[in-house]
Amino acid sequence: MTPEHSVSDSSDHDDHGHDHDHDHDHDHDHDHDHDHDHDHGHDSWLGRLQHMLPFSHSHAAEDKIDAALESSALGIWALKVSLVGLGVTAIFQLVIVFISGSTALLADTIHNFSDALTALPLWLAFALSRRAATRRYTYGYGRAEDLAGAVIVLMIFGSALVAGYESYQRLMHPEPMLQVGWVIAAALIGFIGNEAVAILRIRVGKTIGSAALIADGQHARVDGFTSLAVLIGALGSLAGFPLIDPIIGLLISLAILFIVKDAAVTMWHRLMDAVDPAVVAEIESTVGHVAGVEAIHAVRVRWVGHTLHAELHIIVDEDLPTRESHRIAEEVRHALFHAQPRLAVAEVHTDPCGHSGVDHHHLTAHHQTVRV
Repeated sequence: MTPEHSVSDSSDHDDHGHDHDHDHDHDHDHDHDHDHDHDHGHDSWLGRLQHMLPFSHSHAAEDKIDAALESSALGIWALKVSLVGLGVTAIFQLVIVFISGSTALLADTIHNFSDALTALPLWLAFALSRRAATRRYTYGYGRAEDLAGAVIVLMIFGSALVAGYESYQRLMHPEPMLQVGWVIAAALIGFIGNEAVAILRIRVGKTIGSAALIADGQHARVDGFTSLAVLIGALGSLAGFPLIDPIIGLLISLAILFIVKDAAVTMWHRLMDAVDPAVVAEIESTVGHVAGVEAIHAVRVRWVGHTLHAELHIIVDEDLPTRESHRIAEEVRHALFHAQPRLAVAEVHTDPCGHSGVDHHHLTAHHQTVRV
């Protein structure tokens, strides 16, 4: 789905009713790798990899691939790789669980399987986001990514309950750990596999602006450290303290619950259209430097999947002709698309300054509970 860089440009003194649908081909690539919470240029390994992939972008106008489609494709690629990586890691650990009877390793293995499976709803969401908007879903399917994030939170919570129950049972009915050496090996492999997946998911998530993919990567990172906790349990068993194993399993379950809390807060912000106030401040600063803009107000910004959508009002000289007001609005959008790499939609409404003393909003004032 090609993001439409829309503009709602109106002037109360010269509104001739034309429905402009300008789609200027400014050869902008709104998916450059410089978001607010990360720093990786095209010289990084991820940047080089992105350019080598078949869906990598080109700056040539005739070869330019839509940024939203490209970022969704990159997200799907990351999920495929992480699904395979965590799947292999979890299967290896599961074999060692049957050999050794380690409850801590069982808890870690269950968590790794759930972490691998969280890729599936997110994969579906990325695939949906590539579909074009319809007359029913007029804004497209980007919100499916945020819903997938909520599903991920529930899956993580479920894995915490299962792991906690198994650890409690083993604490009440302890059994000796077998093949401790294999448990140690499985714990180390679990750490390496999870950390590799965490790095991939977090970096790609930051590249494309996906909160759900970043949260999933953080989940994998903590899984890696819980694998090291399994190592402690195995060493404790070797030292003659078998109860350390189920105790470590319970601690892993508690660690998962903390991950649930952090992931839930992140996804709550996305579902409630929360955005970093610094983004709003940057938009206001950018627009304020555009020639012809006397003031800016009613700035609204939200994430839809991994793209930003913004709406704002600018005040211009009321004596300007409509075409000049529209030109200023286009300059505002042009500046915003360069300043905000994740921005896909910018709705700019022009208000007359009102130096004539006429209230240009009196006709609709009684319909608004909050004046914009």
